[in-house]
Amino acid sequence: MNGHEQSGPARRRTAPALVGALLIGVGILIGVIVASDLEWTPFGHAVPDSPKFQGGPVRTAVPVSIGIGGDRNFVNIAKAVKPAVVNIFSKRTGRRGQSPHMMPFDDPFFRRFFGEEFFRRFERPKEPMERSMGSGVIVDPSGLIVTNNHVVSDADEIKVLLDDKREFKAELIGTDPKTDLAVLRIEAKNLPTVPWADSDQLEVGEFVLAVGNPFGLNQTVTMGIVSAVGRARMGIAEYEDFIQTDAAINPGNSGGPLVNERGELVGINTAIFSRSGGNMGIGFAVPSNMARSILDQLVKTGRVVRGWLGVSIQDLSPELAAQFGISEAKGVLVSDVLNDSPAERAGLERGDVIVEFDGKPVENPGQLRNVVAQTEVGKKALVKVIRDNRTRTVKVTVGEQPRNLARAGIQEPGKSATPAGLLSGIEVRDLDSNWASRLGLARKERGVVVVRVRPDSAAEGAGVREGDIILEINRQTVADLEDYAGVAGELGQHQVVLLLIKRQGRTLFLTLKS
Repeated sequence: MNGHEQSGPARRRTAPALVGALLIGVGILIGVIVASDLEWTPFGHAVPDSPKFQGGPVRTAVPVSIGIGGDRNFVNIAKAVKPAVVNIFSKRTGRRGQSPHMMPFDDPFFRRFFGEEFFRRFERPKEPMERSMGSGVIVDPSGLIVTNNHVVSDADEIKVLLDDKREFKAELIGTDPKTDLAVLRIEAKNLPTVPWADSDQLEVGEFVLAVGNPFGLNQTVTMGIVSAVGRARMGIAEYEDFIQTDAAINPGNSGGPLVNERGELVGINTAIFSRSGGNMGIGFAVPSNMARSILDQLVKTGRVVRGWLGVSIQDLSPELAAQFGISEAKGVLVSDVLNDSPAERAGLERGDVIVEFDGKPVENPGQLRNVVAQTEVGKKALVKVIRDNRTRTVKVTVGEQPRNLARAGIQEPGKSATPAGLLSGIEVRDLDSNWASRLGLARKERGVVVVRVRPDSAAEGAGVREGDIILEINRQTVADLEDYAGVAGELGQHQVVLLLIKRQGRTLFLTLKS
């Protein structure tokens, strides 16, 4: 056997190796051929080419900036936004005091004679130091910062920590508890900012990022979508039009920005819905349009001025819509028009259904209230209403909302009436001077007072409460017990009943049905 000759086993090992190499080569060739039929998006997505896409960029069902692999877009948004997000520390300093009767004993001689322990008994304890920590967003290079009112309310000192670790003492420009917003200013120039977006254009399903300092963890970025818009009646603030998101928002995020996929400010993170104190996928942000309006007013005048119509309004339920002869339960029902208000001067009436204000469709009471509040005082707005099955348009000059809107009190005895039928669950009495005094009403007020509502009755189901004043039944005036008994006696056993009641200074319609 010479040096070039291989044994049988060696030859057997070489043959499979050659076959393997040949298979690898074929695989590479097939890969090149297949790759030639693929077009790559800027974010590394392989999308099969087809005749309908030839000659132009590949389109996918997912927006290019957000699709799989679009994480680079979020990286860029985070890099752009984070420098404009700040940490806010506020505190209320306690004051240590002594009884005024012990002031003479401040003399060092007395303190040495009696001892320090003796004097500590008479000193008032230190008030605890209350600290608050939240977030904020810089919206102007000159140092204007938007945050939440609850982050800085009643603070004796406010400090702001920037992304570059610089710390500033902040000046409180103004607050608006009714929207839970506040504006601060720090003495700095050329600061990074987050540009404003038009929150009215925000749609459910859009991707958003929340940036802030949850639990003190600086510059935390979380991602989610817009879960809902126009959220109201949450009990968080007086004026609510929240953006709901599932982007993780936790304590410490308050006042931080909610931004869209273009890095624009769409909201100010304000509150979370939580049973545990942590994120449960339901967070709320004040829309940027509302925040910007509050900012402009606080910077210019130091206070917020809101538009006002002078009407009490309520939801238009299908039952109420049927009572007023309206085919669709769209709009809001006017349950009262205040004396000498812009609405009264314009000719609006109780029972009108407002379907449009200043060119915007009216969906619910909260939305109308917010739109009117943000309307410039003195502006002439067209209001479209349905009255007596006809559509009318009236021109209203928007007034300034009074500082303190009057509210009446409620509660509890004469002669009573309990009719049959749907009103059998209600016991009422005359609204005499005694009852008027108890309820904080003027003596000239007319109507009957509800003194008892039977459990599980139609009245209870409709929301009638003790202390309510019934003003009308089926659009017929009820001035006293005699009127009440007369109108109630004409009602059929199964007839739907429309009540106009007054409660805590507000009037509203309720429907009773069997």
